Amino acid sequence: MDNMLEMYLYETNTLLEQLDELLIEAEKNEDFTTNDVNEIFRIMHTIKGSSAMMEFSPLMEIAHHIEDLFFYIRENGLDAMNESHKSDLFNLMFQSTDALRREVEKLENNEPLSTNIDNVITDINSFLEKISGSNTAQAKENETAVSGGETKEEPGNSADLSFLPKGSYPQYIKITFEEGCGMENLRAFMVVTFLQDMEIPFECYPADVETNTDTIEFIQENGFYVCPDTTEHTEAAVEVIKEINSVSSFEVFDHKEESVPETVSHTENTETHSEAPAIKEKAVPAAASSTAAPAKQSLISVSLSKLDSLMAIVGEIVITESMVTSSPEIQNLKLDSFLKSTRQLRKLTDDLQDIAMSLRMVPVSGTFQKMNRIVRDMKKKLNKDVRLTIEGEHTEVDKSIVDSISDPIMHIVRNSMDHGIEPTAEERIAAGKPAQGEIVLSATHTGSEVIISVKDDGRGMDTAKILEKAERNGLLTKPANEYSQKEILSLLMLPGFSTNEEVTEFSGRGVGMDVVKKNVESVGGVITITSELGKGSCTTLKIPLTLAIVDGMEISVGNSIFTIPIANIRQSFKAEKDSVILDASGNEIIKCMDEFYPIVRIHNLYNIETEATNIEDGILIWVEASDKSYCLFVDELLGEQQVVVKPLPAFLNNFNIKDSGISGCTILGDGNISIILDVLNLYFVSQNQY
Repeated sequence: MDNMLEMYLYETNTLLEQLDELLIEAEKNEDFTTNDVNEIFRIMHTIKGSSAMMEFSPLMEIAHHIEDLFFYIRENGLDAMNESHKSDLFNLMFQSTDALRREVEKLENNEPLSTNIDNVITDINSFLEKISGSNTAQAKENETAVSGGETKEEPGNSADLSFLPKGSYPQYIKITFEEGCGMENLRAFMVVTFLQDMEIPFECYPADVETNTDTIEFIQENGFYVCPDTTEHTEAAVEVIKEINSVSSFEVFDHKEESVPETVSHTENTETHSEAPAIKEKAVPAAASSTAAPAKQSLISVSLSKLDSLMAIVGEIVITESMVTSSPEIQNLKLDSFLKSTRQLRKLTDDLQDIAMSLRMVPVSGTFQKMNRIVRDMKKKLNKDVRLTIEGEHTEVDKSIVDSISDPIMHIVRNSMDHGIEPTAEERIAAGKPAQGEIVLSATHTGSEVIISVKDDGRGMDTAKILEKAERNGLLTKPANEYSQKEILSLLMLPGFSTNEEVTEFSGRGVGMDVVKKNVESVGGVITITSELGKGSCTTLKIPLTLAIVDGMEISVGNSIFTIPIANIRQSFKAEKDSVILDASGNEIIKCMDEFYPIVRIHNLYNIETEATNIEDGILIWVEASDKSYCLFVDELLGEQQVVVKPLPAFLNNFNIKDSGISGCTILGDGNISIILDVLNLYFVSQNQY
């Protein structure tokens, strides 16, 4: 059941995201297209069926009533609604999808589903009655039509086939499910769903299997009947039915509209049964000729834990390959064939590593599209005319990082909407701007990083006001007149800092940019803010492509080896003793590019014994992370190397080692362990120590 639930949640969340995107786009165009109506109907039909199978009644009920609504719209056309109806329909759909999403979140959190969804159902039914002028009887008629065939009274005699749908279809298929499998009606509904997904036209009996549990007994005794409209579709349906696990057997019979056979027993249908095997054999090549079948197989869903395991194994292969090729026992041997093989092995391991990493990469479009809904809802509540422009949505990032940056991006977009964009169109026009505000959400690749920016053309930030509030709250660490604009804007990311004076639905609750900064930095990212008063603001996130593998510089301090991410290194250089001076607190600082930076000695920080204690004996590495920049003093550089990041053992969490400037470790080719340094955290550790 765990696997089924995981697949159900994945499918339902994907469908709800598609639905949100569709509704946002349709609302921008101020109307639904015929394709929109059909797509919403299909999405709700799928959610209804899968929810019924999982016995999640609230989700099934909501989806079923929305499906009824869109069946009516599909049958009667959009012209049956006036403009106010369409506006109400958009609001109703957003409310309904929110209700579905709330129930899904309860399932994800192992919470019980709602026992009362009457308000949602009443709203949907009221709207349906409003646009159709129908009553309960009409709604029942819709329900029957949605289910895909005529509702007929079940026959008292199981041998009587008069219940089969009337029509000119050439053949029908009798399906028998495995004995004792249970929930035969929902298994029949799965057959219906599979055939509909393959776009095979058919009728079936019983027709209301997804909602009527009374059909279980009939299916157990008589089977489930599918009636495709042509012989070709019968063959295609047979290929689909073959692949359904719960199907025990199936038989294909000829159908004559005027004289339906009175029995399906072996004794009375010998001629019909003799033709069935030939039909089945003929149906075998149908899958090969079907264009839809390969498309269904081209994508599969894989558990993230399996990808994590794959990355771990690939990392071990990379390490083992490095250990073999750098073994001291073969360093001085001239083995041409061995060297040729090791070069080929290295190429293959690099390719394997790249493919394994690419499996974890997902586009940021999923996260970006969610912002459409945020902007849409806030536009309504704040009465602001704003459009969201999305750029570079196909940029790919590691799956774990995408999940981590979703909340920060959402918070930044809310900030732009709430107090970035001017409150009225008149104020924007007076400032020489278009009446409609714009928020631009963009993503671009730059080497090993992805740069995500949220830019608005609003009021911008008043640095004088920010500085004044920071001074009033005692947050300044130096005289106010010494702060640059960049430093003033970075004050916004201090804990509890907020320029919003009043609490609103969207901001001003004391949980602000400090949480955003913490979340971004937790995945190795950096956040910066730029703004010009009256012109707008831009918040930029620099995010690593992946957390699994980094380009690092190996350094030594005494007998210990450390790794510094290349992305954090600006320069390395030898320093003279005279170039180092002491600040007012007695700490060492050095001048680089006309600026003074503190020196952090690794051997002092971690109490490592080393002979390189004089500044001339070692080397300085100028590093930078976020808005912090300083120099690390180490013994020597060992060289650049791509390393596989390994998490620290769980028992080390008791020692709070992550707050000691260490982000993880890696295994080198010779088997030694190298500690990976967290450059930003290391700065704060050194400041606290001094």
